[in-house]
Amino acid sequence: MRKAFIWFIIGLLLLTAILTYINWKFVFLLVFFLPLIVMGLYDMFQSKQAIKRNFPLLGRMRYLLEGFGPEIRQYFIENNTEGKPFSRLQRSLVYQRSKKENEMLPFGTQLDVYDEGYQWVNHSIKAVPFGEIDQNPKVRIGSSQCTKPYMASLLNISAMSYGSLSKNAVLALNAGAKQGGFYHNTGEGGLSPYHLQEGGDVVWNIGTGYFSCRDEYGNFSREHYEKRAQLDNVKMIEIKFSQGAKPGHGGILPKEKVTDEIAAIRLVTKGHDIISPPRHSAFKTPLELMDFVKILREGSGGKPVGMKLCVGNKSEFLSICKAMVETNTYLDFITVDGGEGGTGAAPQEYSDHVGMPLRDALAFVYDALVGFGLKDEIKIIASGKVVSGFDIVRALSMGADLCNSARGMMFALGCIQALECHANTCPTGVATQDPHLVKGLVPEQKSIRVARFQHQTVHAAMELMASAGIDHPDKVGRDVVSMRIDKTRIRTFAELFPEPKTGCLLQPETVPDYLYYDWKKASAESF
Repeated sequence: MRKAFIWFIIGLLLLTAILTYINWKFVFLLVFFLPLIVMGLYDMFQSKQAIKRNFPLLGRMRYLLEGFGPEIRQYFIENNTEGKPFSRLQRSLVYQRSKKENEMLPFGTQLDVYDEGYQWVNHSIKAVPFGEIDQNPKVRIGSSQCTKPYMASLLNISAMSYGSLSKNAVLALNAGAKQGGFYHNTGEGGLSPYHLQEGGDVVWNIGTGYFSCRDEYGNFSREHYEKRAQLDNVKMIEIKFSQGAKPGHGGILPKEKVTDEIAAIRLVTKGHDIISPPRHSAFKTPLELMDFVKILREGSGGKPVGMKLCVGNKSEFLSICKAMVETNTYLDFITVDGGEGGTGAAPQEYSDHVGMPLRDALAFVYDALVGFGLKDEIKIIASGKVVSGFDIVRALSMGADLCNSARGMMFALGCIQALECHANTCPTGVATQDPHLVKGLVPEQKSIRVARFQHQTVHAAMELMASAGIDHPDKVGRDVVSMRIDKTRIRTFAELFPEPKTGCLLQPETVPDYLYYDWKKASAESF
């Protein structure tokens, strides 16, 4: 094969040279064939890729087609329900709502209603007229120890950092939050000017790197914290333990991406990678966590303080509950992220196989808080693939009080699920720092779409509740949603996840069997 190719090249060169000598018009042949010949020769003698070495030029087609594979599948092969992580149906719903286009579907559902795992809302003969309910209800976040409670919307912007998202994306999200009256979570990348410029409500997410509130050694700085936590725009403080994309992993921002601006926002120095450790240094035990909560609440002037986690070892969360009971110190909210991942780029094993999925995690966290008698003090926020009204109702039925959405908001900004979030080549200017790509996203236009998507999705969720005979999100229970177990069996969430009795985890003799092992292992003095 290689010898034949060499003789072919030699012959082609001779023929081209002869024709060019005879008539200069044939010079275009040389211009066309010479680059191909050079590439072919390079393929033959390089040693990194066997296909190209064995099949010069032709082997390049394999890598070319592989590069176009995601686009080919997305636009020509996938049907409306197959796309991952989000199907075309899900993406189209967000696009239509954000643009205020007709979102009605003709001719029935495209989902297989007899497929295992199919879920639906149990509607009621006593449906509530939609005009008689609050179509944009607010949820009060703040325990009895919080002096500045916050009234949150049913759907908000989940944690996404400036640096991961572009400046224009952050500006559009915050302006949309301002227009729609919902909050915008900063992500662990720090409190940037772009989170504050448009005046939208902000939840400041503080991760293990303590960005925007750290000293020169990377430790928590109360001085820097108080200066920012007391800003009017900052409505709540969220301690980040882990995220669904890569729980227990930590993060890294390569030094090449650390601009002067990002360094100033995060209070770091340029010239080296920025590391987010896998665990916190400000506390090492659940009891110390409660002390940290007090510091954050006091330093913010009494604003709600919560935590965000993707559930891993159940005993560790039960340890936090035991610490709250022992110290009589309460978190104001807990954001539960699903192990199914999110906007953060992560190793495939973490995205696929680390962390408890959202539905199971919500049920566990709710049951734990009820079991320790803490639920009345603490609100639960669900974060994980929330893009529709049904997603909200399903989360509420598992124990959530409100929801966050990250990728749904990205779709509203114009994200096309190109799956290039980690490569700095996002074609829509959402998840990139490339100035040429960023300028394509116009915040003034996209902010309107963010606000529309949020409004229409909350509206859809309230319509579903009204159809189920429910006039307020607080009344959504586990009997509202049913799921197909197999072709012939159906169960409500109430049957699949029986609720424990209030206070049952305060005494060993009343602990349910399915929680006893983790309850016994849990200790307020250690994670």
